[in-house]
Order: sequence, then C-alpha cells, then structure tokens
Amino acid sequence: MVVAAIAAGREAELRKLLATMNHGPGVVDPENSLVPLGQLERLHFARIVILEDQTLDDIKVYGLEPVKYPLYLAFLGDFDGDYDEFLSDMVRRCGRGLELIFSNCENFVPGANLLDWIKAQNRQPDTIYVNWIGRTVRQIREEDALRQSLQSFIQANRTSLAAMQPSLKHEALRSFVAREQRAQRLQLTPEKPTPLGWQVRNLLHLAGVPLALIVLTPFLLLYSPFFVWQLRRRERTDPEIAPRIDPAHAAKLAALEDHDVTNQFSAFGTVKPGAFRRRTLIFLLWLINYTTRHIFNRGRLARVTTIHFARWVFLDDKRRLFFASNYDSSLDSYMDDFINKVAFGLNLVFSNGIGYPTTNWLIQDGAKDELKFKYYIRRHELATEVWYNAHPGLTALDLQRNTLIRQGLERAEMSDSEIRQWLQLF
Repeated sequence: MVVAAIAAGREAELRKLLATMNHGPGVVDPENSLVPLGQLERLHFARIVILEDQTLDDIKVYGLEPVKYPLYLAFLGDFDGDYDEFLSDMVRRCGRGLELIFSNCENFVPGANLLDWIKAQNRQPDTIYVNWIGRTVRQIREEDALRQSLQSFIQANRTSLAAMQPSLKHEALRSFVAREQRAQRLQLTPEKPTPLGWQVRNLLHLAGVPLALIVLTPFLLLYSPFFVWQLRRRERTDPEIAPRIDPAHAAKLAALEDHDVTNQFSAFGTVKPGAFRRRTLIFLLWLINYTTRHIFNRGRLARVTTIHFARWVFLDDKRRLFFASNYDSSLDSYMDDFINKVAFGLNLVFSNGIGYPTTNWLIQDGAKDELKFKYYIRRHELATEVWYNAHPGLTALDLQRNTLIRQGLERAEMSDSEIRQWLQLF
C-alpha cells in the first residue's frame, strides 16, 4: 500500500488522469495505457483511491478542532509471491504510468528511482485477511478453466456418462483431462513449495504471540478493572454520529458498485481522541491479525465466507484508520452478513472510531443497530477511483469449489459415495 500526500492544486488533474484507466465508473480497463494492471500476472486485486475523509469535523463533538491532514493518494494491491520481485515486475511493466500518477504527489521527484520511492511510501497493514493463503492467481485461472472444460465434456457426453458406475465416470473424466493436458488445452501447474523462510517466520509468529500474552497476563489482569472502568465511562458518554447519508454521496458510491459479482469497499475515519481508544485498537488489531494469519485462513473470516482480501491500516500516527476489502455480492448483503454473524467483531474494531453506534462492554449492541450502523459505514466509505479484479465473475465460494474439483480429479481412488459428492460440484 503506497500512501503519499497529493501536491496542492493537483487533485482535479489527478482524478482526471485516473479516470483514463477505466472504461467507465467502477469498470477498469485491465489493459489501459497508463497502468495495465492485467499484465501483472500475480496480482489478485488492486485499487487506487484518494483518501478524502469527509468526517473530519466530527471531532468537534469532543470539543476539539479538526486536524488539517494532507489529502492522500493510496495505491494498494494483493499479490502472490515475493514483495521485491512483484514490485520490480510492476515497475518494469507499468513504470511510466506510475510516474505520471505519482508526479502529482508532494515528495515525488521526476527521474528519481521509482522502485525505491514506492518502497519508502509503503504502509504495512496492521491487520490483513487472506481468504485462502497460498491460492495463487495462476491456480485460480487454471482451476476455473478446468471446471469449464469438464462441464462441457459432461454436457456433451451426458447419456453415456449417466449409464456408468461412479468409478467409471471418475476415470472417464480423469482420462479426458489427461488428453486435454497432453494437447496443451489445459494446464494444471503443480503448487510451488512454501519458502522455508516464510515457514520459519510463520511458526515464530504462531508461537510468539501466545507466549507474549502469557508474559503479559499478570499485567493485563491488574489493568483489567481500570480498563473496564475507562471503557464503560466512555461508552456511556461517547456521542453517536450516524445521520442519513447524503444522497449525492450515496449515488456516487452506487455508481461504482455491482458491475460484477465481487465488489470493493474502502473506508476511512478518525479514532476517538485519547490514548485509551488508540491503544485499545492497536492491541485488538494485533490480536485479530493473529487469528487471520493462523486460524481464519481457509475460506472464512469467522462465519463470513464472502471476503477475498481485507486490510486495516493506521495512518497519521495511528490517529486515523483505513479499511479496504474485496467481497462478494452487494454492500447491503455484505453488511448484513457481518451484522448477523459477527457483529461483535465489527464492534471490537470500529467502535473505537468517532461517531460509531453505542456499544456495551465493547462487543454488545453497536452494529446490531442496523440502520445507524449502515449510515455510519456508508458515511465513512470512499469512492474508489480505480479497482482491478484479476478473476471477475468468480466468488470466493466458486474458487473453493474449483479447488475441490481439482483435488477430486487428482485423487486416483475414491469411494462411490465420495465420487457422487464430487460430481455434485459441477
């Protein structure tokens, strides 16, 4: 995630430039002449968004004057493989267009080393969620081609296949795919081994966080009465700010949505003033990042299965929080999914933002007030200038189904019952 302040007077020109990357509002041209994102073979999702927070005046309810933060440009992507390798490839393929975009930023010097500048502006996520760690863009595309090819074969040979026993059907499909691979009409690239360095770091993180919590337990227990007292005092007095969304803003956001089965969401807001809320949010995002890294990494975030990628990033000395996600279906159904299944999780994080619907004991109420929550979220949502999806038309559940189809195909032996269940995936 590259974040840089936009130079004074350059916002309008920048927005006009970014618009050239789209066929129309909300619909990117993957091969646009500025930054052809479709040529980046390891890129899942990307977005370019101007971080223009329309809610800065909300802090006045605490008797404080709004801070004059810079207007930021953010360019972020979710990709496979090594960080340095990906950035080098991106600069090689898209460098000229990226220079034109970043030339509208305050600290960009034309002619300087673009790769070094991008790395210097990079902001690591404080929490990141990946629907299925290890599933690459190549795997997604190959497995979808496999499914389509198998479905066509089944349709063309429906009568003969219907007369076969399950084991013979399975063998017929395996033979068909083998022929397609030999003819190079299908490709199923073997999974690359996980780099040893990543495995080591992941194991250290897996063990390190629980050990740190064990060490901190005595201090957390001593602090807990003071935490509860401070929390309840604030929950009883923190104001709600969730007016009906401005129709013009709602229309602008709606024009960017529902062009595909997957949508983007970007939101930005200010953390409630004071060290208590900021430190609470830092600690909670640290814990949530542990769960998304080691527990919720196989197709679901708690009980929610519709998110491909999501990230939470602190900006401005951790006084503001940016959230971005790529999710399936409409925004209303996305919010309903969270409200009905993991409202407590929304409350844990977003209740530390100014104006959030009142919570009790940090996890209760809050998002359960559906109308106020939706007004609050929509009000903090940003209009994303450019959004790219490398696998349009495929939901997170589609990706999981396609992987299961491949896994069933690659099994030399299955029981009749397992084969029948596998065939239902088509």
